[in-house]
Amino acid sequence: MSIHKEVKRVTTHVLQKMKEDGEKISMLTAYDFSMARIFDDAGMDVILVGDSASNVMAGHETTLPITLDQMIYHASSVVRAIRRSFVVVDLPFGSYQGNSKEALSSAIRIMKETGAHGIKIEGGEEIIESVKRIISSGVPVMGHLGLTPQSIYKFGTYAVRATEEAEAQKLLKDALLLQEAGCFAIVLEKIPALLGKQVAESLHIPTIGIGAGKYVDGQVLVMHDMLGINKEFKPRFLRRYLNLYEDIYNATRQYINDVKGQDFPNENEQY
Repeated sequence: MSIHKEVKRVTTHVLQKMKEDGEKISMLTAYDFSMARIFDDAGMDVILVGDSASNVMAGHETTLPITLDQMIYHASSVVRAIRRSFVVVDLPFGSYQGNSKEALSSAIRIMKETGAHGIKIEGGEEIIESVKRIISSGVPVMGHLGLTPQSIYKFGTYAVRATEEAEAQKLLKDALLLQEAGCFAIVLEKIPALLGKQVAESLHIPTIGIGAGKYVDGQVLVMHDMLGINKEFKPRFLRRYLNLYEDIYNATRQYINDVKGQDFPNENEQY
């Protein structure tokens, strides 16, 4: 029997055991109570309250504008729905880069005000002091390497990262530094599959990929992409499991027609 089916609550210990037993970790983003409840009921291992809320919930072009207060609002909504999944919350841009004291206070606010189980932070060596400080306070930290969307203006493109040897070596070094600092897992975004494999095999903590190939220890997608609520976003790594955009669009058109044609409400739909 898989660990996934046995546990009543997913914890960092459970995720570590899954890696050791070769059981893949499932992870999706969620930003509100209703969707989080469905994902939790379905048996999702990890739910990420991503700063991708900046894009998919608020309509911003990048993840940069979302604030710590907004992340806390989304995370609180998600946590209220959860009975089993492990909930991780992104530290948003500007809430940790300045100094490690600020990073710690941001992480503590998230943990105290939302009831979440851990935080995620982007970057390697350059933010390692913040990572150490947060972990030493008792807050579980998930790292994030490869394409780090909060640094998009530095990269200037959403292209695959670490295709060159120097960047690949830095990523590997950063992954080991994050593990050494005490991170319980690392997200690897948009890197070559063989590099994903190399990182996963070099670390004893779980690696979770988004566009990082099949050799990592788990996978994460943005809910709106996986469910086909977005039409525009079509990266190679995305598998759409539904086409909700069209289903919701068609249902809405039907509702409008029924209201205008006086078909809704009918005799049975009134008091």
